[in-house]
Amino acid sequence: MMDVLLILVFAISFFALLFSAWLVWDVLRRDTGTADMKKISDHIREGAEAFVKRQYTTIGLLSLFVTLIIFGVYLYSGKPELAFKTGVGFLLGAFCSAIAGIVGMMTSVRANIRVASAARRSVGEALVVALRGGAISGVIVVSLSLIGVAGLYYLFGADPKTTPFMIVGYGFGASFVALFAQLGGGIYTKAADVGADLVGKVEAGIPEDDPRNPAVIADLVGDNVGDCAGRGADLFESTAAENIGAMILGVALYPIFGINGVLFPLVARAFGLVASIIGILSVRGKEDEDPMKSLNRGYYISSILAALFFGVAAKWLLGASWLWFFSAGLVGIVTAQFFVYITQYYTEYKYRPVKEIAIAGQSGPATTIISGFAVGLESTALPVIAISASLFFSYWLGKSSGLEHGGLYGTAIATMGMLSTAAYILAMDTFGPITDNAGGIVEMSKAPEAVRKRTDRLDSVGNTTKALTKGYAIGSAALAAFLLFSAYMDEVSHLTGTVFRVVDIAKIDVFIGALLGAMLIFLFSALAIRAVGKTAQYIILEVRRQFKNKGIMTGKVKPNYASCVDITTRGALKNMVLPGIVAVGFPVVVGVLLKAEATAALLMVGTISGVLMALLLNNSGGAWDNAKKYVETGAYGGKGSDTHKATVVGDTVGDPFKDTAGPSLHVLIKLLATVTLVLAPLFI
Repeated sequence: MMDVLLILVFAISFFALLFSAWLVWDVLRRDTGTADMKKISDHIREGAEAFVKRQYTTIGLLSLFVTLIIFGVYLYSGKPELAFKTGVGFLLGAFCSAIAGIVGMMTSVRANIRVASAARRSVGEALVVALRGGAISGVIVVSLSLIGVAGLYYLFGADPKTTPFMIVGYGFGASFVALFAQLGGGIYTKAADVGADLVGKVEAGIPEDDPRNPAVIADLVGDNVGDCAGRGADLFESTAAENIGAMILGVALYPIFGINGVLFPLVARAFGLVASIIGILSVRGKEDEDPMKSLNRGYYISSILAALFFGVAAKWLLGASWLWFFSAGLVGIVTAQFFVYITQYYTEYKYRPVKEIAIAGQSGPATTIISGFAVGLESTALPVIAISASLFFSYWLGKSSGLEHGGLYGTAIATMGMLSTAAYILAMDTFGPITDNAGGIVEMSKAPEAVRKRTDRLDSVGNTTKALTKGYAIGSAALAAFLLFSAYMDEVSHLTGTVFRVVDIAKIDVFIGALLGAMLIFLFSALAIRAVGKTAQYIILEVRRQFKNKGIMTGKVKPNYASCVDITTRGALKNMVLPGIVAVGFPVVVGVLLKAEATAALLMVGTISGVLMALLLNNSGGAWDNAKKYVETGAYGGKGSDTHKATVVGDTVGDPFKDTAGPSLHVLIKLLATVTLVLAPLFI
C-alpha cells in the first residue's frame, strides 16, 4: 500500500508541474504590448532579479552556517545518522523554499506586461492572464512541498514509525528561508512604497506610478520581491511544515491505520492540488462582471472539489472511522471560508470598518491612524473565535471516533483541510502584485485612459485578494499551531522515552519561557517595522535629492530609477539580518538554558501572541490601504483633498504592518515550531 500511495502523490505532483509548465507557455505566448511598456517592464524585471540574486546569496550563506550547527547538535547528542539526515533535509527544504520564492518572482515580472497589454482589449482577458500567471507559482509551490516531503520519506527508509521524525529538518529549512525571504522582500517593498508615496504623493503632489517619481520602479519591483517571492516561500513552508507535523501525529495511530494514517496528509493534499487546478481553469472573466466574483467562483469550485476529494481519501485510507475524520477535514475547509469572509469584512471598503477610517480621515491623519488601529484590534476577535471553534470541533470529531489520540489527529486533519486549496489561494495572492505592476506599466507608458480604468478595476480586486490571502495564511498558521505544538511534544517524548503531555506554567522556569515567548513577538515586530523605517529614510533622501533638479518635474530630465533600486536593495538586505537572527536564535537560547518544558511554554505562548499580533498588523494595514482607495474613488473629496492626504498617511503607517511585520509573523509562528522540533536534542 505504501508504494501505491507514494506513487500517487508523486504522480499528481509531477502532473501539476507539467500543468504549471503549460501555464508558463500560455502566459508567455501572449503579446507584450508597446515599446514603452516593454521598456518599463524590463526595468522592473532587472531590478527584481538583481535583488533576488543578492538576497538569496545572503540567505544561502546563512543556511550553510545553520546546517553546520544542526550537524554539530546531533553529533554532540551521539546520533550521527540523524545528523546527516536532518542536515540534508534542512538544505533540501531551504533549496526548495528558495526555488518557490524565485519562481513566484520570475513569473510575476513576466506576466505583468502581458496583463497590461491584455487590458488594452478587455478586463476579462487581463483577469485570466493575471490569475494564470499567479497560478504558476501556486501550483509549483504545493507540488514542490509534496515532492520534497514524500521524496525524503522514501529516501530515509520509509519506516512509518520513525521516518517522519527524521524529515523535520526539511520543514525547518523551508521556514528558515521563508523568514528571510519574507523579511527582506517585505522591507524592500514597503521602504520603496513609503518613499515613493511620501515624497511623490504627499510632498510633490504627483499621482501614484507617475514616471517622474525616481522611486516608482523600486516600488513596482517591491511588489514582486515582497508579495510574490516572499509569499511563495511563506506558503511553501506552511505546506511542508504542516504536512510533516500531521505525519508525526499519524505515527501515534499506526497501530490502527498502519501506513495509511501517516501518509494520509500527503494524499489529501495531492487531491487538493487537483481541485485547485480545476478551479483555476474554471475562471473566465466577463467585461460587465465584478472581477472578484469570477475569482470567488473559482475558489468555491476548488473548495467544493477539495471537500469531495477529501472524503474519497478518508473513505479509502481511514477505515471505519473515516466519516469522523472527513468531518474534521470539512471543519478546516469551512474555517478557510470563514477567514476569507472575516478578512474581507475588515479590509474591503464596502463594509463598515474601512468606511469608518475614511470618515475619520476628514479630521486629519491622527484620527485616521487612531481609527485604523482600533479596527486592527477589533479584527482579532472573530478570527480567534473561528480558530477556537475549529480546534474544538475537529478535536471532538476525532475523539468521537473512539480511537486513542484521535482528537489530536482530528486537528491535524482539519489543518490539511484548510490547506487543501493552498494552490488556488496563492494564485489569488500573486494576482495582486501582477495587476498592480500592470497598472504601473499602463500609467508610466501613457496608455489611454480606458486602459487605465481596466487595470484600476483589477488592481482594486488585487488589493482585496492580497488581504484575503494574508488572512488565510495566518488562519492556517493558527490552526496548525496546535498541530505543530503537539508534534514538538511527541518529538520530546520520542527522544526521552517518557510521555510528555503536561506543561506546568506554575513552575518558575516554565513561566519565564512563556513570558519570553510573548516578548519575542513584540520585539521581532518592532525590529521588522523599524527596518522598513530605516530603509525608507534612504529612499526619501534620494528622491528629494533628485527632485531638486527641476527638469524632472517638467519631464525634460529622466529620473535615475536605478539608484533608488540599488539603495533599497542594500538597505533591505542589511536591515533584515537582525530580526531574522533574533527570531531563529532566541528560542534556541531559551531551550538550552531553560530546557524542554520551558521551550514548550515559549512555543505555546509565542504562537498565541504571534497570531493575535499578525491579525492586528495585517488587518489594520489592509484597512488603511483600502480607506485610501475608497477616497480615491471620489468619496469625501477624492484625490488631492485633505481627506485623501490623511488616508495616504494612514496607508503609509500601515504599509510595514501588512506587508512586512504581519506576513513575517506567519513564518515566525511556524519557525518557532520547526526550530524547536529540529534542535529538541539540545533541550533534553
